[in-house]
Amino acid sequence: MMDWSPNFTCFSVTALANSNQTGSDSAEDLPSKDRSLSVFTVLILTLLAMLAVATFLWNLLVLATILRVRTFHRVPHNLVASMAISDVMVAALVMPLSLVHELSGHRWRLGRALCQAWISCDVLCCTASIWNVTAIALDRYWSITRHLEYTLRTRRRISNIMIALTWFLSAIISLAPVLFGWGETYSEGNEECQVSREPSYTIFSTFGAFYVPLCVVLFVYWKIYKAAKFRIGSRKSNSITPISPEALEVKEASQQPQMVFTVRHATVTFQTDGDTWREQKEKKAALMVGILIGVFVLCWIPFFITELLNPLCSCDIPPLWKSIFLWLGYSNSFFNPLIYTAFNKNYNNAFKSLFSRQP
Repeated sequence: MMDWSPNFTCFSVTALANSNQTGSDSAEDLPSKDRSLSVFTVLILTLLAMLAVATFLWNLLVLATILRVRTFHRVPHNLVASMAISDVMVAALVMPLSLVHELSGHRWRLGRALCQAWISCDVLCCTASIWNVTAIALDRYWSITRHLEYTLRTRRRISNIMIALTWFLSAIISLAPVLFGWGETYSEGNEECQVSREPSYTIFSTFGAFYVPLCVVLFVYWKIYKAAKFRIGSRKSNSITPISPEALEVKEASQQPQMVFTVRHATVTFQTDGDTWREQKEKKAALMVGILIGVFVLCWIPFFITELLNPLCSCDIPPLWKSIFLWLGYSNSFFNPLIYTAFNKNYNNAFKSLFSRQP
C-alpha cells in the first residue's frame, strides 16, 4: 500500500496553473469545459464524503446491534465485530483526511506527526479489514467441513486467536516505517505524505496486506465450494415420519425414493429427497462467503496491482486512476456489513427491534 493519497482536484489545479502561465486569460475567459470539470470534481468529492459517512454509520449500526443483542455475544459475531471496528476506523480516521488531502491539491500541510499517524492508521485499518474477511472465510470453511470437531468452545478459541493475529500483523505492517525507519513517509520540502516507497517495504506490505490473504480466501472458497457440492450430492436428508398403510400405498404410487420398515406396528420411512437444514445452511454460507470474497477482490485488486508495479517498474500511473483504485478499495469497508447482514435474518430482525419503540 504505497501511494494512499488520491487527487481528484488535479484537473482544476492544472487548469488554473495553465491560465496563470499564459497570463492572457482571466477567470471569465476560462473554457466552459474547465468550469464544468470543476463542478464535476465537487460532485465527486461530495459523493466520497457521503461514502465515508455511510460507511461509518452502517458499521456503527452493526456494532451497536452486536452489543445490544445477547445472542450475538458469541462466535462468529466476534469476527464480524472485529471487521466492523476496522471498517469504522477506516471511515472515521482515514477517509476524512484523504478528502482533506485531495482538497489541498495532493499537498500535505498538517505536519509530520499527523502525516505519520494518518498513514499508519490507513495501513492498519485497511489491512485489518482485509484480514478480518479472511478470518470469516476460514471460520465458515471449518464450520462446514469440520462441524463435528469444530465445537463452540473450539470455535471461540480459534476466532479469538485469528482476531489477535489480524490486528498484530496489521500493526507490524503499518508501524514498520516509523519504528524501524523503513523508508520515509513525509517530505516537508515537497509537502508530500505517502506510504514508504522503499521497494523492499512495498513487497512486504502489499504481500502481507493483500496477496497472502487473497491466496488464503481463494483457496478457502474453492474448498468450501467442493465441500458443499460433495455434501449436497452425497448426503441424503433423513426425516423420520410415522405413516399409515394407506399413506404408504400413496407414497409407493408416487415412486418417491424412500426406505420403509415397521417397528411394533408403526411404519417409519426415511425419505431421500430434499435438503436438510444443515445443507441449506451450508449453501447459504457458501454463497455469502463467495460474494464477500468476490467483492473484496474486485475492490482491492486494482489498487494493489498498481501499488506493487509502480515502484518496481517506475510506471507512471495517472493520479486520477490512483484515486479511483484507492477509493474503490475504501468502498470495501462499506460493502462488508451489507453483504454479511443481508444473509442473516437475525440481523434484520435485530435492526428492526433496535429502532422500534419499546412499550
